[in-house]
Amino acid sequence: MKPLLPIRLLVTLAASLAAAAVLVLLLVVTDTALSVWQRLQDTPSWVLIAWPLIIVAAASLVGWKAWQLFSPRGPGAGPGEARDRPVDEATLRAQIESSEHAGVDAAPVRAELDELARRRSEGRLYVAVFGEISSGKSSLIRALVPGAEVQVSPLGGTTRSVRHYHWRAPDGLELKLSDLPGLNEADGALDAAAREEALRAHVVVYVCEGDLTRSDLAEIGRLRTLGKPLLVAVNKSDLYRDEELQAVTARVRQRLAGDPPLEVVAVSAGSEREVLVEHPDGGVEHRVRRLPAQVRELEVALRRFAAGSDLVVLESAREHAVLYGAGERLAEARRAHRRRESEAVVRSYARKAMLGALAAVGPGTDVLVQGYLGMSMLKELCTLYEVPAKEMDLNRFLELATRQVDHRLSVVLAIAGNVLKAFPGVGTVTGGLVHAVAYGLIFDSLGRSAARALESRGEITPGPTLRLFEETLGENLESRARRLAQLVLPAAGGGAGDAAGPPGQR
Repeated sequence: MKPLLPIRLLVTLAASLAAAAVLVLLLVVTDTALSVWQRLQDTPSWVLIAWPLIIVAAASLVGWKAWQLFSPRGPGAGPGEARDRPVDEATLRAQIESSEHAGVDAAPVRAELDELARRRSEGRLYVAVFGEISSGKSSLIRALVPGAEVQVSPLGGTTRSVRHYHWRAPDGLELKLSDLPGLNEADGALDAAAREEALRAHVVVYVCEGDLTRSDLAEIGRLRTLGKPLLVAVNKSDLYRDEELQAVTARVRQRLAGDPPLEVVAVSAGSEREVLVEHPDGGVEHRVRRLPAQVRELEVALRRFAAGSDLVVLESAREHAVLYGAGERLAEARRAHRRRESEAVVRSYARKAMLGALAAVGPGTDVLVQGYLGMSMLKELCTLYEVPAKEMDLNRFLELATRQVDHRLSVVLAIAGNVLKAFPGVGTVTGGLVHAVAYGLIFDSLGRSAARALESRGEITPGPTLRLFEETLGENLESRARRLAQLVLPAAGGGAGDAAGPPGQR
């Protein structure tokens, strides 16, 4: 017990000191509060009203600026894209018109809306059979529609395109079944086509084998987020004993618990098994036995779904999903177009900067800061991304970028010199030529960082864009220097460079 006594004393002392500190803090806070209250008694009433409002306004302004500075807006969050996602067909068609006028290839999106209109006029209920590769989707359709010419193969990836089959049930129910390519093939080239057709359907039957994989959960979650009506079919149920099948379907229901609840059914598209048949004479024969399909639960679920659902509601849900998908495709087409155009703008200004540097007396950053090239390039990129060009922000960004260039200029010049020495026919590498390639690297980095900021944030803010500039200035310097040198060598008379690009990239 004696060894514990000092520890207890230390603990008691620490507790006493902590209590004393809390008491002193309370006294200080109380004294300050009373002092403030006393002063407030002698303060005019208008100050008492205005002061809290000023504090709230200042805090709101600081919070808003912090959110603008640090919050990611995601790719394509500029005007006319993710932040203005179209909510109706007329809005989307108007955006298609404006995008095509700007040179964007929006023909696939226009075709998507035309297909939506065609199916709407058709008035039929579309059911997409969707799921992982080799989950038995085509075999399931063959079981539902006897006599349908569905290509079925034990090899994965048999379905290479979307195919439709008409199903008429004995009770008169008519559906259009869509057989989709399987997800997650080796190259994943057909995943987009399958997902797009799933959005075009009124109802999706998601086919899986046994318990759900991570990929299954991701696809089902995406469809649920879009409000897509779903049925989950656990295929190849004939491979399980009754108690095993009950456990599997219960597990699937548990993992899909949520709102709205999903219906889970067990199905079998039919299979073949090799059996041994023993003859009376003692001989044994191998035979292949065809097991019948078990799709009764799915048929009942589809009938119940169609009978209990209002076609107008289903059509509205389908329209929402299709418009969302078409809006995403249009936004991606706009991003791709802007990337291509921004690369052309940056390449043009980098060449102008290099040609201007060839006439410069010595190294410096006057072309970047004092000249109009840097500002002109940034303004042209802002116009391309439909973002107002705030000259104060652009000037501040150029000023910060210039300081960063001052620290890195020796490295950039060294790399430019080494790259030029590798070009045959250049001869002696002159200072003007080295400076020209260095300027090209600077402008190339400046333009790329500005384009990245405009795409990801929807604006050029000095701090975040400077960080992008610092990253870009150090990326692939040698390969970029070779490409830029090819642009300026013919103008410098230093060799038979090909203005179309460096060797191996023409």
